[in-house]
Amino acid sequence: MLLLLLISSAFVLPWAGAGRIIGGNEVVPHSRPYMAYVLMHVSNRSGSKAFYCGGFLIRPDAVLSAAHCVPKKGRVNITVILGAHNIRIREWSQQWISVRDWVFHPRYSPDSVKYDIVLLRLIRRATINQNVQPISIPCRNERVRVGTKCSVAGWGRTYLTGHSSNVMMEVDLKVQNDKLCQQLSSTYLRRSMICVGDQNSRKSSFDGDSGGPLVCNQKAHGIVSHGMGRRLFPEVFTRVSYFEPWIRQQLRRFALQELPASPSSQ
Repeated sequence: MLLLLLISSAFVLPWAGAGRIIGGNEVVPHSRPYMAYVLMHVSNRSGSKAFYCGGFLIRPDAVLSAAHCVPKKGRVNITVILGAHNIRIREWSQQWISVRDWVFHPRYSPDSVKYDIVLLRLIRRATINQNVQPISIPCRNERVRVGTKCSVAGWGRTYLTGHSSNVMMEVDLKVQNDKLCQQLSSTYLRRSMICVGDQNSRKSSFDGDSGGPLVCNQKAHGIVSHGMGRRLFPEVFTRVSYFEPWIRQQLRRFALQELPASPSSQ
């Protein structure tokens, strides 16, 4: 009950610039089995706070998210919740797994939000079943084309003001030309970022779902990273394919240390 109460009072990371699902719809429950709800408890001299972000399972023992989601100061405890639809109740399908440790990309910059990626190592392997499954990531040179319709899911706010969503929501967004984001931001890097959005500003992601995946052609091509100030369009996503060699390297390091086996699938 304590953890559920903490979730109810959790608030959005103040530096999270993207993640609210605007103009989207509730997904069919458990139809996005790769989605992860990343719950963080941070303790320091001033007290303790709870934060949340999105993430996605790429291997039974590993979840990808945005680096800006994880505070670098204070004592941080992270729990990943897999198999969830309504995050406010303890569904039978949910798996709550503590995060053993995490790795930021060495070139991550909190100020410019460059190289905004973090790999979370779970304390045990998730049980893979119909409600919890990893999603594929693209290869190093695999790029998603301009105009491709992708989807972003999460539990962030659905309006400019108000509370986060209890249930998983999803919105379709199109990949934009890099030049659009380059014109609006001097820190935009086309090799490691993706420019995405709905130019009519009727659909968007913003506060609450940073770290969630941009799914294009059934692969996680992007990670919800940040927006352009208070603009709803366009948004910047971390380009997963650029980091694929680094991700594989970290996963190999994880494999060097044996993890306990997951319990039998139900």
